[in-house]
Parts: sequence; structure tokens; C-alpha cells
Amino acid sequence: MDSATEVKDKAMPTPAATVKPSSKKAKAKLKVQATGLKAWFGSNQVVKGVDLAIPAQQVTAIIGPSGCGKSTFIRCLNRMHELVPDTKSEGKVELDGEDVYASGVDPVLLRRRVGMVFQKPNPFPSMSIRDNVLAGLRLTHSLKRERADEITEKALRQAALWDEVKDRLRDAGAGLSGGQQQRLCIARALAVEPEVLLMDEPCSALDPIATARIEDLIHSLKDDYTIVIVTHNMQQAARVSDRTAFFLSGELVEDAPTDRLFTSPSDSRTEDYITGKFG
Repeated sequence: MDSATEVKDKAMPTPAATVKPSSKKAKAKLKVQATGLKAWFGSNQVVKGVDLAIPAQQVTAIIGPSGCGKSTFIRCLNRMHELVPDTKSEGKVELDGEDVYASGVDPVLLRRRVGMVFQKPNPFPSMSIRDNVLAGLRLTHSLKRERADEITEKALRQAALWDEVKDRLRDAGAGLSGGQQQRLCIARALAVEPEVLLMDEPCSALDPIATARIEDLIHSLKDDYTIVIVTHNMQQAARVSDRTAFFLSGELVEDAPTDRLFTSPSDSRTEDYITGKFG
């Protein structure tokens, strides 16, 4: 087998083995709509007029080579991009039809509705497992003390972590394994009861076993949450998502149901990427 064929066989998900057919109705309700979205770091434009509709209660994967604007795009969805100095964005992002950049929108409350899990697990090192889960609620001054234990257990169960930590909730969150720390960060995001969960390369720092746990967790959460996952792993996108969007050089090349995008892409650049001709 020549090297080009070997790369193609490795990169292209096998439809029967890894591509999960979409079971959702074609006309799913939209949760997030980006229109003409642009973003800059200083004078460097990294997102270039993206229009993307994200259906409710589905998993949308965003793929593309490093530096193509994937992470910046999702950070614009809950206005985290503006937290970085010397950045700006233009265009519109609507959540349930309401412009999240409109005057009067509180970014802190927006981020409660649109939570985020980052590439590297980032539990607060000085906090216990329990306090890590409750940190977001305390930040927004919305924690009712009498419900703290109930919220902690519910979020940890949703994150498939409760049985592993229920007897050591007072231990430091930073003492958990890498995969457990990432699930703790997911529990922290879920504790504030978001409507949308953004996941920026959530498995890139994890081993295969921990990655499988996170992927199983994504499957279990999508009936209750709208999930957007940025991933460099095309096999992962094929396994976990209902729709996939391919970004290149800050532009959205195409988005489609995941099974169709991986088996019959409409743009030759998408086919070149998923078959390993560049990446």
C-alpha cells in the first residue's frame, strides 16, 4: 500500500463503522444562528463572515485545520472572544432569535445560558470538588444554600462522575485524574443549567479511555442540551455529532448532516481535508 492510500485510509471515517446516521428530523428547531460573523485579533481577521445555524438538542461538530477560526467562532457565540485584549467582532449571533450582542445583554448571564468547556481541564485548584461544581452559581450570586447538595449531586451525575467522587466531595478537584477533571469541569458548566454547551477540543489532552467516557457523556447530554464541539479528530466528529461544519482559513466551507458530509461532501476542499490531503 502506498503512503497516500495509507493516509487516506487512516483519515477517512468508515461509514459502516464510525459514521453515526442522523436520527433527527430535517427541520429541527434552531437554537443559535450566526449571521455574517467576523472576528479579529488586532488587525488579523480570523473569522470571515460566517453564517451557521445550530439546531437545538443536537451535537454540531466544527472541524478544520489548526488556525482556521474554529475556537474563535465558538467563543463569539457566548461573547468570550471579547475578554481577550485587542479583539473585536462584527455580525450577529442570535440565541432563540435574540441578538446576544444587543445593548442591554449582560455577558455574564449570557455565559450562564451558553456554557463552555475548554481544551485543558481547568478545575479551580484551591477548591474542593463540591465547590468547583458550585463555583458558577456563586459567581452569579444565584446559589440557594439549601439546594447546594442537590445541585452538586445532580451535576455530577449528569457528568457521570458522582459514583467516583461521592465519598470525597471535600477533596481538592485538582487531585482527580485528567479525565475526571474534565468531567468535573463539565459538571461545573451544567450546574448553572445552561441551554447550550460549547466544548473546545474537550478530549485533546485525554487518553483514549477518558476520551470514550467524554464521548459517551456527550451522547447522554444531547437530549437536554444543544452541544457544539470543536474537534481536530474527524473520527470523533463522526462518532458524536449530528451535523458537522468544516472551516478553512476563517470561512465556513460547508455544513451538513454528519453522515452526508463525511461520505458525500459537496465541496472538493472538504473532501481533500477529510481524506488527508491537507490538515
